[in-house]
Amino acid sequence: MALADPVHDKEIGVATASKTKGVPEWDRIANIEDLREIARKRVPKTFFEYVEAGSYDELTLRANRACLDALELRQRVMVDVSSRVQATTIVGQPVSLPVVLAPAGLTGAVYPNGEIHAARAAAAFGIPFCLSTMSVCSIEDVADSAAGPFWFQLYLMKDHGFSRTLIERAHAAQCPVLVLTMDLHVEGQRVVDVHNGLGIPPKLTLANVLDVAMHPRWAFGMLRSREYTFGNLKDAIRNSGNLGILSEWVKQQFDPSFDQHDVEWVRKLWPGKLIVKGILDPQDAEIAVAAGADAILVSNHGGRQLDGAPSTAEAFPAVRDVVGDRAELLFDSGIRSGLDLLKALALGARACFIGRAYLYGLGAYGEQGVRKTLSLLSEELDTGMALTGVTDVRAVPRDVIVQPSE
Repeated sequence: MALADPVHDKEIGVATASKTKGVPEWDRIANIEDLREIARKRVPKTFFEYVEAGSYDELTLRANRACLDALELRQRVMVDVSSRVQATTIVGQPVSLPVVLAPAGLTGAVYPNGEIHAARAAAAFGIPFCLSTMSVCSIEDVADSAAGPFWFQLYLMKDHGFSRTLIERAHAAQCPVLVLTMDLHVEGQRVVDVHNGLGIPPKLTLANVLDVAMHPRWAFGMLRSREYTFGNLKDAIRNSGNLGILSEWVKQQFDPSFDQHDVEWVRKLWPGKLIVKGILDPQDAEIAVAAGADAILVSNHGGRQLDGAPSTAEAFPAVRDVVGDRAELLFDSGIRSGLDLLKALALGARACFIGRAYLYGLGAYGEQGVRKTLSLLSEELDTGMALTGVTDVRAVPRDVIVQPSE
């Protein structure tokens, strides 16, 4: 079904007409940071900072980037790299690039019907899109409008009956992969969200009203949004149109009691591939594999949960050494370039999840911006492979990263 997009239809034309030093804005996009700057101007401050924020003092948020930056690549030039392959598989699914668009709550608040546009961009590029439980567009919305199968991310609720319903809905939508998030049984506080009054419902302040008024393109686009709440949760309770009531229900559903038995329960219900997300500790990885995980997503939730936790790059080697080849290992948190991808693959990851990187593209140009994000990552990865002597993303040797002793 075609989805009207009054914003995107005009975006490229506006960008092309906006020139600095004679070069159109679109043609000056050289990296993810360029898309970030455009998104910062086009997305209301409240929602842009929601994307950017880490929890508490943002120590882990900064560590994710600092630790990736600190890894040095070994330059190799006496190697034939005339043929380079980026295609691989992730839990058995063929992909054109070792990347998954990570589940992100409120994606549809960054750009009108954002989940649908991101899913379409991913399908066009040949990679998976993963829909969040806390999305604006529902499972059914995306299934109805996206160009192909997508993955679904599940937050377990205290109400296991409703969790079962979400699993059944994802299966009915032909989602081949379920991503079970384990690190949100309590919620880390994001200070900027408190300052901005971001909640369900958002606090109506003069600053917020002015913020929206300063972004008319975003505001008018939102008039065409399919949902104005958490689309997957609206059937959970009566009066779900009352955002205050729905918010209280969501807060009460976070369950600090769940453990490996709940993973086993999900494993029995879910017939497809199961990825367990939010693992930083080798012991937790062992438990997840024993409970039936097909893959482990090493992640600190993008620095949005436990502040002071290790970066993914720091935590990954210990998890890798414990898991071995019993499950695929995936990398999440901090990826901003194709060179970051290469570093993660050298650490032992099969592929990487990206969140903020694609949300910047989405906020800047909608579906076209997400495609631009993926093109940039692919081009940067290709250059990195050529200059490190790597010809296949399925066989990136660990010595691509220079060891400290060397």
